[in-house]
Amino acid sequence: MATLTPNPSYSIALQIKMPNRPGMLSAIVSAISDLGGNIGNIELLDQAREQTKRSFNVDASSKEHAASIIAAVKALPDITVISANDRTFAMHQGGKITVNSRFPLTQQSDLAMAYTPGVGRICKAIAEDPERVYELTIKQNMVAIVTDGSAVLGLGNLGAEASMPVMEGKAMLFKEFGNVDAFPICLATQDTEEIIETVKRIAPVFGGVNLEDIAAPRCFEIEARLQKELNIPIFHDDQHGTAIVVLAALTNALKLVKKPIAQVRIVINGAGAAGIAVATLLKKGGATNIWICDSKGIVSSDRADLNDSKRAFAVATKGDLSLAMKGADVFLGLSAPGVVSVEMVKSMNTDPIVFAMANPIPEIQPELVRDLVAVMATGRSDYPNQINNVLAFPGIFRGALDCRATSLTANMYLQAALAIAAIVPDAELSNTNIVPSAFNPRVAPTVSEAVQKAAREDGVALH
Repeated sequence: MATLTPNPSYSIALQIKMPNRPGMLSAIVSAISDLGGNIGNIELLDQAREQTKRSFNVDASSKEHAASIIAAVKALPDITVISANDRTFAMHQGGKITVNSRFPLTQQSDLAMAYTPGVGRICKAIAEDPERVYELTIKQNMVAIVTDGSAVLGLGNLGAEASMPVMEGKAMLFKEFGNVDAFPICLATQDTEEIIETVKRIAPVFGGVNLEDIAAPRCFEIEARLQKELNIPIFHDDQHGTAIVVLAALTNALKLVKKPIAQVRIVINGAGAAGIAVATLLKKGGATNIWICDSKGIVSSDRADLNDSKRAFAVATKGDLSLAMKGADVFLGLSAPGVVSVEMVKSMNTDPIVFAMANPIPEIQPELVRDLVAVMATGRSDYPNQINNVLAFPGIFRGALDCRATSLTANMYLQAALAIAAIVPDAELSNTNIVPSAFNPRVAPTVSEAVQKAAREDGVALH
């Protein structure tokens, strides 16, 4: 089970004092390992004739698992646990981002230029030529990360305050991977019109807007309206970031099994924001046979409960997910834990491709189908082939800001996906290597270049 797999999100830091004699370190390591803890860095902090102090980083699988590891170490004879801290909570303590000045203020002349009276000249220059706001302010490299907290990760409607750690993390990723400055805007409203109006009112500060964790179907209207009523790029990452990375990964997975995208049958489980966006981009990328399933089964044309987004992908076949997967070439899970069985995977076509992207627990555990699938991917970092949006959004905004794109187009998304796929050379493709690492320094620049080229082709680039 995924909940038994140690991972960094439940990492603990232990500081331990022990007698300086043989066997003490191995006793601690054994106590942690016997309980299934995954030991990372061990550091010697201090060593004297009688005593030794060391720190241990240990990954657990849950809060309870971490507590049991701490208790086991404390129970060892002659061992003193000085401190035991949750490393994830420690990282978030005080927030994860700050605002820093680009220039030091060390003397009166600095102050006179940065603020009054010199800054008045800059204000007048922008008033006379509003386009200079991109030249003379942070707007040219600043993105608003906007949420209403209604669909936070897979946790549901947690509200604005509880969404902030995710948005801070997103700002970190923008900066670290794309050198884009971004700031969380967590709104105390879940009213569509109020969200749209608020974003429009703050837009003068920002060169782009990243919509995040806004529930469907509200997110569709918010994105469409803002893109129509503002002249800066509006990007709903849960939709388009996911779609871009899925298409990139699927492009390479299909190369491995030698199946053209136009000839495969694709089943998408999950008809929310991500599922519809994935289907839409796959269609633009050449897919011709896409079946979508939601909580009521196959999205079929005879159903009376379909919204416009679902109706566009309705098929004649009626039934449940297990029926949809029979003979399918590709399964894309954007839904819920454990909804796919081993038997469903066995019923798929030869060389099946399975992307089980529900987080943190996928639709089916990779271990259960390792010998049944040609390619497996998840949304998790502790398995190969992570479908991670960080491969897309930093480069998307880097390119959009650099060419002063007034909007984002489907062609820009398509070219971004193909660019990500092409970063992995054909000679290096394997069933555990279909997407580049998030830490590959080529990703954001490559995506940026592709986005700028597409923006110019589509006539939405001002530079």
